[in-house]
Amino acid sequence: MRFPGGLTEPDEVAVEEPLEIRVNGAPVAVTMRTPGHDEELALGFLLSEGLRPTGASPSADLAANTIEATAEGFDPARLARNFYTTSSCGICGKGALEAIAVDAPRVTSDLRVPVALVTGLPDRLREAQPTFTATGGLHATGLFDERGELLCVREDVGRHNAMDKAIGWAFGAGLLPLGRHVFCVSGRLSFELVQKAAVAGCPLVAAVGAPSTLAVDLAGDRGLTLCGFVRDGRMNVYSESWRLEA
Repeated sequence: MRFPGGLTEPDEVAVEEPLEIRVNGAPVAVTMRTPGHDEELALGFLLSEGLRPTGASPSADLAANTIEATAEGFDPARLARNFYTTSSCGICGKGALEAIAVDAPRVTSDLRVPVALVTGLPDRLREAQPTFTATGGLHATGLFDERGELLCVREDVGRHNAMDKAIGWAFGAGLLPLGRHVFCVSGRLSFELVQKAAVAGCPLVAAVGAPSTLAVDLAGDRGLTLCGFVRDGRMNVYSESWRLEA
């Protein structure tokens, strides 16, 4: 029912369902996600946790909402979580603070891009979000090359899932590490999103929303250029501003 007017009519709503991710046969996480690109989601999740996917592509059993992957260096104890992963917070269930930090080399890419290129990314991302247009209920991550060409966009109810899907796509395309690329995300910038970008080797992350203190600290530590409040031709730059050219 819609107001004003009180008219009853159908409405499209974003889909949210659980997905259990198994690695080498062991369950490691349950994430609430929007179905679709689940193989990419699993790959991105593994990479973001510092694991290297091996063998065939992840195998999904959609009827059971599970996906099976294989990875090198898998330690079930390190990935143990006390709670399930929610669509709004991917690290809420980490058992200890040490489990949050994932080792990744400092990003040393000499990428430089025009300010105008970065400030134009949110509009280009928004134009490529068909499900958001229909439902108004999804986050998105877009992967752009250094010329501002959109290579991949993924939508999900969870912002961390959307980035995992984009990273999984990049892995399958043979693009990792993403030293000549830019991520643009539709919402705020959390610690976890910056960490995922760092693990993928992406030197610049732009967001429509605000960053958190931990996100800013991590970006500075890992050498990422972090841009927030990117909209209407303006933005705030919180770290490594030398990558931006007027």
